[in-house]
Amino acid sequence: MAPSPFRLAAVLAAVLALAGLGLVSACGQAGTTTTAHSAPASSVPASSAPTTARSTTPSTAWVDQPVSFQAGGLTVYATYRHPAAGTSSPRPAVLLIAGSGPTDRNGDSALLPGPIGTLRAVADWLSADGVASLRYDKLGSGQTGLGPYASRPATIGIAPFEQEAAAALRFLARQPGVDPARLGVIGHSEGALFALLLADGADPRGSGSGPLPSVRALGLLEPLSERYLDVIAAQVDAQAAAAQHAGQLTPQQASSLTGAFAAGVGQLRATGAVPPGLPAELTSILNPADALFLSQADRYDPAQLAGRLTPGLPVLVTCSNADQNVTCGEVRHLVAGLARARAGTDFVMLTGVDHVLKQDPTGSAANDTEPLPFSPQLQQALRTFTVQHL
Repeated sequence: MAPSPFRLAAVLAAVLALAGLGLVSACGQAGTTTTAHSAPASSVPASSAPTTARSTTPSTAWVDQPVSFQAGGLTVYATYRHPAAGTSSPRPAVLLIAGSGPTDRNGDSALLPGPIGTLRAVADWLSADGVASLRYDKLGSGQTGLGPYASRPATIGIAPFEQEAAAALRFLARQPGVDPARLGVIGHSEGALFALLLADGADPRGSGSGPLPSVRALGLLEPLSERYLDVIAAQVDAQAAAAQHAGQLTPQQASSLTGAFAAGVGQLRATGAVPPGLPAELTSILNPADALFLSQADRYDPAQLAGRLTPGLPVLVTCSNADQNVTCGEVRHLVAGLARARAGTDFVMLTGVDHVLKQDPTGSAANDTEPLPFSPQLQQALRTFTVQHL
C-alpha cells in the first residue's frame, strides 16, 4: 500500500515557522484598547546585572508600558520597557523586531497552544544590563491585528512591515530618557531583514517625518540570511527528503512535490503571481493571498543589504547547530556581506539552541512552547555586545 498523502502542515512544520507569511490571514483581529502612554505600567523584575552594566543595579525597577504609534495608516501596539524612575542621564535603547507569521511583541504565535516568549526574554536581558527596549505587535499579530487590511489581505506587501519598523525606531528615539545617539536594533529570524533595512537607512514613506534615527549597533539573531524563497525552497527540499527517508513519501512523490514548488517559485519571481494547480500540500506556503509579500520580500538578498552598511558598524550575528530553520551555512552567506562592508561583526555560533533561542539540542519546533531555558550563551554574548557598543 502506498504511503499516505504528503501532509505539509505536519511534515514541514519547520518550514511554516519561517515561511509564515502565509499565516497572516489567520491572525487575530486588532484590539480596541490602549493609547500611547495611557495604560498603567506594570512592575518587571530585573535579573542580576553584570558588574560592567551601566547605572542599573539588580534592585532597579523596570516597567512594561503599553504604548502605540502610527505607521502607514495602521495603529501599531507595543510595549516600551524602561526604568520606573527617571535617571539623570539618557540611556541606550533597542528596538526588537519579531520573526515571520503571526508573531507578536513577546515572540508568541497565535497558531501555537502556548507562549514562546523569545522577545520578552531578550527584553529581560537588556533591562538587566540597563538598556531600554521597544517591542511591537507587527501587522497580523496581537493587538495590532490586520487593521485596515482585514478585508483585503492579498494587498499586504512588504511596505507595511518596513513602515512599522521605521515608525517604531522613530517612536523609541523620542522617548524621555532615551539617548537617540545610542539606538540599537535586534531582529530575530525574518525580523533581521527589517533590522538590516533600518541599519541601511531605509526610510519608507508613511513611517513619520524627519530623518530616520541612526542605528548604532545591530543584532541579527538566527537571521533570514538568503533570499526568502531560496530559504523556503531549501527547507521544502530537506523536509521532503526526510519524509522520503522515513517512508512517508515515495521518491516519485518527493520529486513531484519539490519540482512543483520550484516551478511555483520561478513563476512567482517572474510574474508576481502563484501558478494555479499547485499540490494542495504547498498552498499553505504559496497562495494568492501571500504572493505580493513573498515576491517583494524575495527581492532582497540580506547579504547584499549587509554589504551596504556603514563600515565599522557593530553587528552581532548568531547561528546554532540545533536550529532547524536557519543553518550556519546560510548565515555565513550573510556574514560574507558584512565582511564586504567591513562591519564590526561578532559572529557567535551557538550550541544546542533552537530557532526560538531556547536551550534545546533537538531543535524541534514541537518544543517551542515548552518552558525550556533561553540560551545563557546568547545572553552573555548580547550582554558583552551591548556594554561594548551601546
